[in-house]
Amino acid sequence: MITLRPITYDNFADCISLEPHEHQKKYIASNLFSLAEAYVALSSGAFIPMPFAIYDDDVMVGFIMLAYDPADEDEDDETVYKVCRLMIDKDHQGKGYGRRAMERALEIIRTFPHGEAGLVVLSYNPDNEAARSLYSSLGFKETGEVEGGEVWAILEI
Repeated sequence: MITLRPITYDNFADCISLEPHEHQKKYIASNLFSLAEAYVALSSGAFIPMPFAIYDDDVMVGFIMLAYDPADEDEDDETVYKVCRLMIDKDHQGKGYGRRAMERALEIIRTFPHGEAGLVVLSYNPDNEAARSLYSSLGFKETGEVEGGEVWAILEI
């Protein structure tokens, strides 16, 4: 059974040792970078990070970082949940873990753990067909916006 568990001192080292295949590294930041980003975001108040290890029973198979990003004073800004990262370790790919982890993540988001929001947003490299296919199959729609070389997609919740 797939579960998402918080990153703790007990699983931190296992989390940062997970890696995608070599050809996938261009698509995603390392887990160590993601956890450092979560720390900086939390300490600076930029957004509320929600990093999780992905487990199949008691085996860590991947990492996902969600975030709650409340609207700021910009009138075009809105409160959203984000999927900042999703990675499945190279030894555990091709088993449906990415889809099931995303389903669990969306279940968590729909409980509005940090406040209500109307959208889930994410971005991915346009060459990453696996990501595009997964997110599209879960109902995400591309917005047409490209920022930092990544395509943005949204899901209404």
